[in-house]
Amino acid sequence: MTTPAPSPDKLPRTIWYLTLTSLLTDVSSEMLINLVPLYLFNVLGVRTSVIGLIEGIAEATASLLKVFSGWQSDRTRRRKPLTVLGYGVSALAKPFFALVTTWQGVLTVRFAERIGKGIRTAPRDALIANSVQSSQRGRAFGIHRAGDTLGAFLGLGIALLIVAATQSGTTLTRETFQLATLISFIPAALAVLILLFGVRETLSTTAPTQARLPLSFRRLSPKLRAYLFIVLVFTLGNSADAFLILRAQERGLSVLGVLAMLMSFNLVYTLVSVPAGALSDRLGRRRLIIAGWAIYALIYLGFAAATDVWQIWLLYAAYGIYYGIFEGVTKALVGDLTDPAERGTAYGAYNTAIGLAALPASLIAGVLWQGIGGWMGFGASAPFLFGALMALLALVLFVTWNPQ
Repeated sequence: MTTPAPSPDKLPRTIWYLTLTSLLTDVSSEMLINLVPLYLFNVLGVRTSVIGLIEGIAEATASLLKVFSGWQSDRTRRRKPLTVLGYGVSALAKPFFALVTTWQGVLTVRFAERIGKGIRTAPRDALIANSVQSSQRGRAFGIHRAGDTLGAFLGLGIALLIVAATQSGTTLTRETFQLATLISFIPAALAVLILLFGVRETLSTTAPTQARLPLSFRRLSPKLRAYLFIVLVFTLGNSADAFLILRAQERGLSVLGVLAMLMSFNLVYTLVSVPAGALSDRLGRRRLIIAGWAIYALIYLGFAAATDVWQIWLLYAAYGIYYGIFEGVTKALVGDLTDPAERGTAYGAYNTAIGLAALPASLIAGVLWQGIGGWMGFGASAPFLFGALMALLALVLFVTWNPQ
């Protein structure tokens, strides 16, 4: 089934249904995922190096799968089936968090949940990019990110209510984590149903060419490969946000305080995403990405130097400005640098570049913080100093990069 081409002023309903799907999925995910590092640290007594390993493997798994699912969607010219499959796998995996009592079990379920994300992301992004004109692409991705982040805000609010109703201590309990896990399945299942019955894919009328060839990064344009390298450099310092959560708790924030802090982050993220995406349509993607990475470096320097809870809270809220600028705009730039028939592969390659760096990034952060073996590391500030340094290096590379 096909939909008519979108008008210059109106976004197609595919964008809105995908946004609603992401909103509900993030209601589910954010009820749970931000509690995982606290569960590992508070309940299971796991060191940060192991938490870094778990988060790194989970994100690397998702990102490495994205290039294959993206390429497959190019090859078949069908984005929706893989998108539905990916959301379905993630939804089915989440309830199993309630059963695990070891860090190995957490890793297994986190791995399975991220497989779903790996399957869905590149076909979904290609579906968004191909559903709108170039002049609408920044706004479309901005609206999608805003919906995604609004879902995160609501999910964190639900998690906060669960924590407030089930425990009184400052650290997370097993019972609270299990209850949040089970409740999180409801919005995840609704998201799959909306995607399945609401989204109508605009099918391409032209046969793909290179997409039918064996998967190869050499087929990507040189300008896109250069951009992916710069993103990889940045991501080496962009460890999992679990470390920001642990930093907040290390500075004295309770579980309720952490969830409220994350809500403020997602509120800022939501408010910035749409204006940033629309602004990139008018001013160009490069300026917005440069601003985003500069803000990131400053925020990470702040996390390294922070001494009080209010400083952590303020920095995490400002962190939403970086996400609101960078996440949607950089995906719009990937679409600009790619032919429509190969956008699935391109978005997969973009996410694979992130995935290749995600595992070492989180491992480096965990080791810098608490060390490994008999070495005790450099302390809680070290991962954030390293992240700021890598962001500045990527910023220099990006400024000197010529996409023409």
